[in-house]
Amino acid sequence: MPEGESTRVLIAGGGPVGLSLAIELGLRGIDCVLAEKGDGILRVPKMSSVSSRGMEFCRRWGIADKVRDAVWSRDQPTDFVYTSTMVGEELARLKLGSYADREGKLDYSPEGAASCAQIYFDPILAEKAKSVPGVTARYGTRLESFDQDDAGVRARLMDAGTGEESVIAADYLVGCDGAGSVVRRCLDIAMDGLGTIATSVNVFFRSWELAKINNKGWAHIYRFFDDDGCWSELIAIDGKELWRLSVFDDPEPDLTGETYLRKLGGRDFSFEILDVSPWERRDFVARSYRRGRVLLAGDAAHEMSPTAGAGMHTGICEAVNLAWKLQALIEGWGGPQLLDSYEAECRPVAQQYVELSTRMYNAISALPDARGFGEMVAVDGDVPRSLTPPGQRKAQIVYEDSPICVPDGTPPPEGPALLAPSARPGTRAPHCWVDDGRSTLDLFGGGFVLVRFASIDADVEPLRAAARQRGVPLEIADVACEEARALFEKPLVLARPDGHVAWRGDALPADSLSLIDHVRGA
Repeated sequence: MPEGESTRVLIAGGGPVGLSLAIELGLRGIDCVLAEKGDGILRVPKMSSVSSRGMEFCRRWGIADKVRDAVWSRDQPTDFVYTSTMVGEELARLKLGSYADREGKLDYSPEGAASCAQIYFDPILAEKAKSVPGVTARYGTRLESFDQDDAGVRARLMDAGTGEESVIAADYLVGCDGAGSVVRRCLDIAMDGLGTIATSVNVFFRSWELAKINNKGWAHIYRFFDDDGCWSELIAIDGKELWRLSVFDDPEPDLTGETYLRKLGGRDFSFEILDVSPWERRDFVARSYRRGRVLLAGDAAHEMSPTAGAGMHTGICEAVNLAWKLQALIEGWGGPQLLDSYEAECRPVAQQYVELSTRMYNAISALPDARGFGEMVAVDGDVPRSLTPPGQRKAQIVYEDSPICVPDGTPPPEGPALLAPSARPGTRAPHCWVDDGRSTLDLFGGGFVLVRFASIDADVEPLRAAARQRGVPLEIADVACEEARALFEKPLVLARPDGHVAWRGDALPADSLSLIDHVRGA
């Protein structure tokens, strides 16, 4: 068995979370090997949209336009339509507009959510990962087992084609290997939650004719009603001919998929079924995100109903959260508590999104029949916003009670998922256009950044000196924008490498070294 190979970080799993982690590590100068048991080719669309926060990361990685333009026209509506069938009465429409309508106009992000199914998104991520120095992607390579000690991890890999085994040594191992995670199983980490909440069915099919019989105009998502309520959701994958139907709950599924398509159509139409997949809609969170030098991220750490569009959103945020912390530890400027902060920050967020996803699924599956829904909309005057995935709205990740952020005494806004722009410590720093197409978020993504607003003349040299003493990368960003100053609320705001606020104040604390030690996990 060949031995002797080593890397800084071994990533098990080459889905969007593993690829995001590889990109982020590589751009930070950290060598990594990504081992994916499959060939990297997706044959059915899994997720259908990239959240606004995910697109902010894509913006930083230089691939946002490629993702946004992968298949969906910038002029095509991304609405939600509620209807009985594709030729039946339109009961309601939640108008979200097109990319062109929203471009540069959102008050909470420089990048809105994008309609880009995983069959298109993963290859874009993979292409980017392969272009980053220090990233090695190995497809057809399965993680078999591993052991670890205080110095690192030793993993056994197998070539799925030849059966040849090899051993690789790494400083850290991250399991991004999905719901059936080998890494989680080897760590013997249990899952908490409600378990399976429904038996669902996905039908992936091709039909030009469905677009022609659709008399409602284009939308991204169509939800259908029968006598029992809302029974399914149809997603336009490419805005042309590819579609994915999700039947919410059918304990005895039609494995041909044909009865579902005839039902949603409301009349005969031609179609080609590409895949029919029964699956379990789940509610789970891992009890722990870490054992020693081995960590979990993405579906390996949590399973949630896709109804809220939050699974990949949560996982990619975890990857970016973890990448800078691994960089800090490998480069020697991260403190001993830094890795503990990963679980402390990310697990509560995952728990919130799992609960939100289940709650949204239950709300949709509890909707009345078409007539009842129409009456409900008439009374309310609109579709309840609670039925819209947060990825399409102001989805926010907040690390409350983070051990490496310094609270400033301000209370959290109400609601876990949809928050107004805020610079409270633990929150993703707010977006504001500061000059010529540049967002405040474009300031972040390297090391720590101290945002200093031009309205004050603060001496920041003590913080710069403290960072230099500890080897912490720190930049000073002077911003002359009153709108941004109002959003950030304080004249000095320290942002972490992932763009979350670590500290803010009217002046630097008396002991800048203690502040640097706090935010670096020491």
